Amino acid sequence: MKKVKFRAVFMIVLLALFLVLILFGKQIAPNDPYVSNLQAANEAPSAQYPFGTDNLGRCILSRILTGAAASVYSAIFIVAVVFFAGTVIGLVAGYGGGWVDQVLMKITMVFQAFPSFILAVAIAGMLGPGLKNAMISLMAMYWTSYARLARSLVLQVKNETYIRAAFMCGAKKRHILFRHILPNIILPLMTAAVSDISNVILSMAGLSFLGLGVQAPQAEWGLMISNGRQFLQTAPWAIIFPSAALFVSVVLFNLTGDCVRDVLNDGGGR
Repeated sequence: MKKVKFRAVFMIVLLALFLVLILFGKQIAPNDPYVSNLQAANEAPSAQYPFGTDNLGRCILSRILTGAAASVYSAIFIVAVVFFAGTVIGLVAGYGGGWVDQVLMKITMVFQAFPSFILAVAIAGMLGPGLKNAMISLMAMYWTSYARLARSLVLQVKNETYIRAAFMCGAKKRHILFRHILPNIILPLMTAAVSDISNVILSMAGLSFLGLGVQAPQAEWGLMISNGRQFLQTAPWAIIFPSAALFVSVVLFNLTGDCVRDVLNDGGGR
């Protein structure tokens, strides 16, 4: 148990340091990420450009550090919104039951009837390219999992003795939902949210790679990979380093989510 807790604390601290690095990425960037220098186009890694340059002579390291906010913090914002919306919908559906549950779950099933990323691509295509529209499309893609998870957790605890006691004491439904049920189901939902951030980061990068997300000249990892694929043979660093940044962020969030889940499982089994 101590090893599991230590591993979870270590990953949380490591993730926090990573987020702080991203927060100050623009300030610590060695060069201006948007200044072009065609004389240094596709230049290999050097002291001036540690990760090399892209086809326009822009510093890849500076663009990775600057674009991290669009890739990671936008994903965190998306997960926060769908976490709140999906949890509320799941709470209302699970506790309300009857026609309310049926209507909300039918709507959820309609969204889940489509392949998730295809749905996001379709919505982003209709709304038009851009970071805001990409975020909206991903919100439409991810809220359903939280609604279904919250509903299933509510169904597990709604008939517990303490819930019945609160109802018999005259507590209102809203009070029971947010003071008694939600605190007992919030940890599994939060664990799922931490793990989902990595999926959202990949989805955001995928939309930008397809030209439906962040638009040039703004720096973003998926867009950088898309632009660098044309120069894979002559300047492979234009793809390798943005891909590595994407890989590291996904692994950090996945491992942190797994460690937190292990702590909860060990705690539940004691």
